[in-house]
Amino acid sequence: MAETEQVKPLAPAAFQIRSDEEETMPVQSNTRRRNCVNCCGCLAAILSVLAVTFIVLALTVFHVRDPVIRVFLQRLELANGTLPEEVNVTLLADVSVRNPNAAAYRFKNSTTTIYYGGVVVGEANTPPGMAKARRTLHMNVTVDLIPAKLLISDIRSDRALNMSCSTIISGKVRILGIVKKYIAVRVNCTMTYSSATRAIQGGNCKPIPSI
Repeated sequence: MAETEQVKPLAPAAFQIRSDEEETMPVQSNTRRRNCVNCCGCLAAILSVLAVTFIVLALTVFHVRDPVIRVFLQRLELANGTLPEEVNVTLLADVSVRNPNAAAYRFKNSTTTIYYGGVVVGEANTPPGMAKARRTLHMNVTVDLIPAKLLISDIRSDRALNMSCSTIISGKVRILGIVKKYIAVRVNCTMTYSSATRAIQGGNCKPIPSI
């Protein structure tokens, strides 16, 4: 009797059964990674905008510059065109404060001193005030000069009087209640008074650096 060959059953093919959670894991991981990339991109964009905004503000609004002060002597009032020693001589001056900042410049009372021949011949107080943002404030100041120190002979001989004045104004600029800077500006101005025409020329002012 012929031997019958035993037919061995084929081994079952290997396969894996995946659950629903395992199938969704790669999708969730990709979604989480994409959201993380988007968040990082948005954060980087916001930080870039803030940095640019801060730089622009620092160079414009928050950049505090010194005000510009000018003193112009308008006229010199004499008694009957002469200069007796017992009569006060009045000098009218225009003190202007130009504020180039984006906030108001508030300053205290100051002093304007008049010199002739290197000698102090008059002094006046400038009242406190406020120069608005990017505006110029004009103040009229009256200075009583001391005739005895004015070299009367120079005026009577129709000589030109070369005078100078010194003004210092101290104040502060506060921007949005955040940036506050104290500023003290001092200037020296020179001018010439003609006894013949009774006119004042010049008014050249130069700032003096703070020590």
